Amino acid sequence: MQTACTRTVDVAIPLLHHLKPDLEPAASPSPSPLATMAPSQDERAVELVESGMVIGLGTGSTAAHALDRIGDLIRSGALRDVVGIPTSEWAAARAAAAGIPLSDLNAHPVVDLSIDGADEVDPALNLVKGRGGSLLREKMVEGASRRFVVIVDDSKLVPRLAASGLAVPVEIIPFGWALTLHRLQSLFDGVPGFNLRLRTASINAKATTFDENGSDLEPFVTDNKNYIADLFFENGIHGDLRVISDAILRITGVVEHGLFLGLASSVVVAHKDGAVVVKDKEATSNGI
Repeated sequence: MQTACTRTVDVAIPLLHHLKPDLEPAASPSPSPLATMAPSQDERAVELVESGMVIGLGTGSTAAHALDRIGDLIRSGALRDVVGIPTSEWAAARAAAAGIPLSDLNAHPVVDLSIDGADEVDPALNLVKGRGGSLLREKMVEGASRRFVVIVDDSKLVPRLAASGLAVPVEIIPFGWALTLHRLQSLFDGVPGFNLRLRTASINAKATTFDENGSDLEPFVTDNKNYIADLFFENGIHGDLRVISDAILRITGVVEHGLFLGLASSVVVAHKDGAVVVKDKEATSNGI
């Protein structure tokens, strides 16, 4: 099986407040910290948006800032004729409130640029996404994109996918969900530290590792009216990610999973010291 070979390039963006201006008005008040900071990671991503583009609109708190910024640019006239393709009902509502015109993949099957967050990023820029439950629409929109830019903070960087101990989501159909969970469990039988559960409406997959509480509660339901199986790997996923991806997708009842392999073009990382680093991936095979 041919796999993608990737190269990542880190580009550090220095903080502007380290540069001392030549002239400072004696009586001027201290400038706002926001006026002297380098662009944030969402601002760096939004800088790539151009008039006339079809934009994939991500889901979640990180993507929210990018949506709001795009809306500001549209209202100011800096961006024109932009169309947004939302990756969730939440993103559609947020974008509409920001004044972004919306469409869908039926009308625009090719997306110029998608901007979204991620739950984990490995050194090859593979991702875990979908802990908020929007993985299917996210993968459809971002997989249809000429360029997919991911915005994260450095807490999302991991040595291997699932190494954070948090969930790898798998969207499954409600019919026969217990059988599908059993088949997923069998697929990873013998993997040390593996476990899984059906996500319930009370579970925040971003905040908790595996436990058996809440098993009698109502299942979490996605925008597509499906359920989510959360997979946990104590020491992360070892082995060929593409082989594992294909094995999960071959299980009848599985709709999609949250392993986003080879889709990210760039990852914009905000570090605790305020620096922003852009990691670009250049694929040398498989046309990615």
